[in-house]
Amino acid sequence: MADDELIIKVDNIEAGYIPGVNILQGCSLDVAPGELVGIIGPNGAGKSTLVKALFGLVNIRSGTVTYRGDDITGKTAHELVSRGIGYVPQTENVFPSLTVSENLEMGSYLAPARFRERLGFVSDMFPRLAERINQRAGSLSGGERQMLAMGRALMMEPQVLLLDEPSAGLSPVLQDQVFIRTKQINDSGVAVVMVEQNAARCLQICDRGYVLDQGRNAYTDTGRNLLNDPKVIELYLGTLARKG
Repeated sequence: MADDELIIKVDNIEAGYIPGVNILQGCSLDVAPGELVGIIGPNGAGKSTLVKALFGLVNIRSGTVTYRGDDITGKTAHELVSRGIGYVPQTENVFPSLTVSENLEMGSYLAPARFRERLGFVSDMFPRLAERINQRAGSLSGGERQMLAMGRALMMEPQVLLLDEPSAGLSPVLQDQVFIRTKQINDSGVAVVMVEQNAARCLQICDRGYVLDQGRNAYTDTGRNLLNDPKVIELYLGTLARKG
């Protein structure tokens, strides 16, 4: 696919939190419109740093990020939201003192006139949120809070959704719900970039996967091929993949 047809292209970026120390050391990534891309790898590989850099939360020192052919390197988070990029952080991703409805309203703050329309979409995607609409977010279960965070990011009708460890800390049953909902979001036409520790489950649903190691691309292929690659199994997936 030509570069101008990609929805996101990350070209050889270096980025980090501390001056002079790069977590990402020449990392690249392509995302086609409507594609579900998984990012896996060992702890400390730079997976979360990559999605944070895409969303303007980590300083990119070299390389470029483009969105629909436009250079968005270093753009602020609110600019990226207005362009059609949503982001769900791993932690502190809801406002606990606000109700479910108020959290979702915060998600549409750049387009308040569309709140009712988008509320209907999110309620259909996450029926449990509709049942809890007037409940404070702090009283929700971990799985419900994750659904709320994803729902809030969908309120601006993003073209791309960046998910940072969406299944982290959840029970196996709730993890499965997150993966099911992520696939449904993708099937609705939203491109998804998902960082995941549950590598095998991630590769089962993604179109393509990237394996990061020490801030660099170690492997990239279709999710299915990576799931069955002996080297990837040995180095990154272990016994979980062999059981799958």
